[in-house]
Amino acid sequence: MEWTGARYADKPTVEVRTWIAAPPEQVWTLVSDIELMPRMSSELQSVEWLDGRTTPALGARFIGRSKHEALGEWTTTSHIVEYEPPRLLAWGVENPQNPTAIWRFTLEPQRGLTLLSEWMQMGPARSGLSFAIDRMPEKEQKIVFVRMREFEANMTITLEEIKKLAERARPAGEARL
Repeated sequence: MEWTGARYADKPTVEVRTWIAAPPEQVWTLVSDIELMPRMSSELQSVEWLDGRTTPALGARFIGRSKHEALGEWTTTSHIVEYEPPRLLAWGVENPQNPTAIWRFTLEPQRGLTLLSEWMQMGPARSGLSFAIDRMPEKEQKIVFVRMREFEANMTITLEEIKKLAERARPAGEARL
C-alpha cells in the first residue's frame, strides 16, 4: 500500500487478493465460517453470532471482540449487508446504513481456481480511530495510513491461512498452485 494522504472522511479502502487451487464452494465454506476468523488474526479475538444464528444470512448479526496494542480492547456488532453464496459476503460494522467500516470477501472462479479478494473500507461513521485523530488532528493522514497498512498486513495473513486450509482440503489429484 502506498501513501495516498487519505483522511478518514475519504473512506479509504484496501484490498488483498490471492489465487486458491480449490473450487469456490470449498473456499466459501471457510470464508463464511466467521467463527474461524479469530484463529487467523492477531487483532480479532472472538466472534459470536447473535439472535440464535449459527451461519451467515442477509441481515444476520454478530459480535466481534478485538484487541490492539495501541488502541486497546473493543467490541463491535456487525450486520451482514451482502450475501450471495458462494460468491460474496460483506458486513457493515455497527450501523449497516452508516457503518464504521465495511468488510467484503469476493470469490471468482476461473479455470478450476478461485480468486479470493478481501476488501475493506474505513468509515464513513466515526470509529475508535476517530478518537486518536481527534487528539492529534495534524497527524490524521499518518494515522489513517498506518491503520490501513495494518489492515492490509492482517488481511494478507487471513488470505494466506484460508488458502492453506482450502488447498489442504482439496480432493486428491488436483494440482497445487
